[in-house]
Amino acid sequence: MSITSVAVVADLGESFGNYTIGDDDALLGLVTASNIACGFHAGDPRVMNDTVRRCVERGIELGAHPGYPDLVGFGRRLIEASEEEIRTDVLYQIGALDAFARVHGGIISHVAPHGRMGSIAQTDAKHARAITDAIAAYNPDYIVICQNGLLAEESRKRNLQVGYVFLADRGYGADGMPVPRSHEGGLIHDPELIGRRVVQVVTEGTVVTVDGETVPLGHDADVVLLHGDHPQVLANGTALRAALETAGIRATGLQEVLAEKASAARQTASVVGAV
Repeated sequence: MSITSVAVVADLGESFGNYTIGDDDALLGLVTASNIACGFHAGDPRVMNDTVRRCVERGIELGAHPGYPDLVGFGRRLIEASEEEIRTDVLYQIGALDAFARVHGGIISHVAPHGRMGSIAQTDAKHARAITDAIAAYNPDYIVICQNGLLAEESRKRNLQVGYVFLADRGYGADGMPVPRSHEGGLIHDPELIGRRVVQVVTEGTVVTVDGETVPLGHDADVVLLHGDHPQVLANGTALRAALETAGIRATGLQEVLAEKASAARQTASVVGAV
């Protein structure tokens, strides 16, 4: 009997200077992987260094979380940038985080574009090309965390692995995509509901929309994400992990999840070929 597994990731390292955002210490006890801010939308060299060190010490997978150069808007505003600017900004941020990873004996496993940059890359070819060009040029072994759309397509064109993400604390629409935070139900505040939704997505591949309709998610849930700046992130994470455990779903690293999926696909292909 195969074991269903999923990676649990949170956005970490989003404090800046004297300003603290989120409770990274508590979150480190709940996640198996990290999306670490790289200094553009949040974070600074000291925060990056400390966050990487603590993740390495706990065996938590390291992920780069590059975004727009938008500290004031937390990377959630559209920046009119050229394809070359987007590519080099992403490359710069990956390299910065990798410097800290190397110093602390860690290895980056994935890249998860942040905020508006990440969301628009699902539908905008310029962003999708620029982001994946930067990742493929720096390290083609990095996994790209994204949803269905152009970013996933451009990743596959460059032979980059894709880890499909489900946003555990966000409401979804009938198209199987998150609705804007400003939309009613766009941000979920019920920890138990978050846990139930994640189990449903992982085991059934469906999600209940903000309008109460059950629809296919449209992609696998390799990784489930908790937003580190959510006001109830610790309660959400605790309920999520409890729900996974009750359902017999193992929380592990993203690399292991994708390796298990690839192995299962090979076994299925072998059985089909033998028939």
